[in-house]
Amino acid sequence: MLDRFAAARAAGFDWVEIQFPYQFDLADLIAAKTEARTEVVMINLPPGDLAAGDVGLTAVAGREAEYRVAVELACDYAAGLGVSKINSLSGRASTPSRQEALDVAIHNLRHAADTFAKMEIDVMVEPVSPAVVPGFFLTDLRSACELVAAVDRPNIGILFDLFHMQQTEASLVAAVKQAGAAIGHVQFADVPGRHEPGTGEVDFDAAFAALREIGFTGGVGAEYNATGPTEESLAWMQRFPGWAEEPA
Repeated sequence: MLDRFAAARAAGFDWVEIQFPYQFDLADLIAAKTEARTEVVMINLPPGDLAAGDVGLTAVAGREAEYRVAVELACDYAAGLGVSKINSLSGRASTPSRQEALDVAIHNLRHAADTFAKMEIDVMVEPVSPAVVPGFFLTDLRSACELVAAVDRPNIGILFDLFHMQQTEASLVAAVKQAGAAIGHVQFADVPGRHEPGTGEVDFDAAFAALREIGFTGGVGAEYNATGPTEESLAWMQRFPGWAEEPA
């Protein structure tokens, strides 16, 4: 893990994101990122027990105290790594009542937003395709937009992953425009397979043009499984030169 900062820098990246940094010593991560001269844009909140099937805690009733502990731990790592964004995965709802799960999510996200606002950090919510994570609470853009509106905090936004949105929305370009200013971070991978751009059906040129049109200037994270060596999968950095100037 500690070698990946320098590897990312050598491949041309100034920014990186870490899904779950918590199994690594914070001081070691800080030293590695400093030596590599990279900035960490985003980390996820602790998701619960991954081995037991947890994929987030935000909308899980009965585990609100655990969510607060996760926020406290993330604060330490976010401060040390200097991140500007936190992703709060909704997880699988533990109750058949969607309204109850929604109420839990709103309550938890308000706490997270208020906590991270003191650190000038934005909190992201991510809609995830149910075909990828069955049972996930937040499964489409409309639900994500409604949740952001209900939380009603200035530092809440949507993590707009082109891989998931391609699968759940009728039009990726229309989805970008629908989300608009609520988009706080972008990730991408092609569909199907979750590989690098050019291996599937996603029209990345149109998607990135739509993001420019709405005025999005934030980070775009290459969250894909390379079909070969990672360095050989980076042709997209030349295809999208406007984004490659400050890749993430």
